[in-house]
Amino acid sequence: MTSAAITVFIADDQAMVRQGFGALLAAQPDISVIGDAPDGKAAVAEVRRLRPDVVLMDVRMPELNGIEAARQILAANLTPRPRVLMLTTFDIDDYVYEALRVGASGFLLKDAPAEELVRAVRVVAAGDALLAPSITRRLISDTIRRRPVVDAEAPGLADLTPREREVLEHIACGLSNAEIAETLFVAEQTVKTHVGKVLAKLGLRDRAQAVVLAYESGVVTAG
Repeated sequence: MTSAAITVFIADDQAMVRQGFGALLAAQPDISVIGDAPDGKAAVAEVRRLRPDVVLMDVRMPELNGIEAARQILAANLTPRPRVLMLTTFDIDDYVYEALRVGASGFLLKDAPAEELVRAVRVVAAGDALLAPSITRRLISDTIRRRPVVDAEAPGLADLTPREREVLEHIACGLSNAEIAETLFVAEQTVKTHVGKVLAKLGLRDRAQAVVLAYESGVVTAG
């Protein structure tokens, strides 16, 4: 295992899930599973101690649910800051919205194919797009559709250039930097620069929060 390996922590109350995901990920040459926990409270303590790059977090767990555990982990200002990937057994889950609000980087259905799990960890570790765009768009749309637009003039939106606003719209649709670059006919590095400016101007931590703001402010709709 190289020093550049992506370190992963798994939090799930089902031992078979922890063992299965752990074995699958540990078999990858660029991924190292450094720990696991059966409940949210233990997950928070262990993540603070182990400082993994990526946390696979089940939504529903004893002691402390996955959303609150993610909130505490991301509020701890750990260095490096872990990326939290929420695990769910439901196509449409009421917790999705709150997970995005606290800073989760994406979602994964527990019955997703093995290769999708591996890809998800790599994508989230790289800080790139929300994974599984088709699933993520449906989850976000169905969840936020039930909530009214909060603020059509969210702070910072007026400061975005037309191109930056366009990039924000594509982020909200689940596109990766590479996909945005292809759509806009620009270099991927140019997209990365735009994404960084969008996050800075809007005062956001990551792309997940950009998705929430885009839907809440009406930049994109859940239709």
